[in-house]
Amino acid sequence: MPSWNLSSSIPIIHTPHDHPPTSVGTPVLPNSNQENDQSNKKRAGSNDELNPIWHCIISGGIGGIIGDSAMHSLDTVKTRQQGAPNVKKYRNMISAYRTIWLEEGVRRGLYGGYMAAMLGSFPSAAIFFGTYEYTKRIMIEDWQINDTITHLSAGFLGDFISSFVYVPSEVLKTRLQLQGRFNNPFFQSGYNYSNLRNAIKTVIKEEGARSLFFGYKATLARDLPFSALQFAFYEKFRQLAFKMEKKDDKGEELSIPNEIITGACAGGLAGIITTPMDVVKTRVQTQQPSTQSNKAYSVLHPHVTNSRPAALSNSISLSLRTVYQSEGVLGFFSGVGPRFVWTSVQSSIMLLLYQMTLRGLGKTLSN
Repeated sequence: MPSWNLSSSIPIIHTPHDHPPTSVGTPVLPNSNQENDQSNKKRAGSNDELNPIWHCIISGGIGGIIGDSAMHSLDTVKTRQQGAPNVKKYRNMISAYRTIWLEEGVRRGLYGGYMAAMLGSFPSAAIFFGTYEYTKRIMIEDWQINDTITHLSAGFLGDFISSFVYVPSEVLKTRLQLQGRFNNPFFQSGYNYSNLRNAIKTVIKEEGARSLFFGYKATLARDLPFSALQFAFYEKFRQLAFKMEKKDDKGEELSIPNEIITGACAGGLAGIITTPMDVVKTRVQTQQPSTQSNKAYSVLHPHVTNSRPAALSNSISLSLRTVYQSEGVLGFFSGVGPRFVWTSVQSSIMLLLYQMTLRGLGKTLSN
């Protein structure tokens, strides 16, 4: 088993090893085992002079928390569209953004649930990237697994392990995003927490601690394939970008514009594909407990909007069927616009900062 001092896939320092001198006229026979080992290390992107795994953990956490912070407001718009599909003022992404901003403000409106998101953002991203890089090297260097299968599997496993950290924060985040401001006069979600602390206490008291993992299966059904696809696409797009720039992907750096493009394309494409499960996950985590009514409220005042989608069960297949029966195929792609923009931009920010932080750590600690 490789040690945790394995290097990251991002080249920081490239120092070619000099070959030992040989006698003139004496042929040097290649060592097939050594060549295979070097080939596998190239595929894994490892090099003894590069960053160890703990650099990946720190860089991943930094990239994750900054990327999530930058795009949280758009995630709020997506949550409103998915959690309240019958509300006309939230159907268009741009008008929904403007409406929430004007009616509820930035801090409690567009950035509602921000602190809940940050509780899970850094640790879950750190765990994900550490697991992803470590798993990738084992599969390529030790087991000699195909690159595409390796990237899919490493992304899948990384997200599964980090899910134990981010799912509780995701439950709190989505409820606070759907609720908006405290005592919201413009939209009634069924929730009315005064702050994050009150939300945690209320959820545990009224629904039990297990409810912090409500929608866990639906979250995994969304996030496991998302992460697997995102990083499989990302690794492939980076390889293509290096070829376009005519650079060595093991010893040179990709240009910043192409780093941004590859991250955005990978995240956006994976985001669109997994939108149906994102709809189910949001509905399950934000719907009221079974003891309460899940029927849509009537509008009592012209300036107050009340609307709930059909209640979903914990069964993913039944939930998908319910969405289809009540809203048709388009229901599966509710909020796809803001989700595409969010996953594209967040992915590009997170992965760019991940790469840059890795390089910075490598250069700083090598001096």
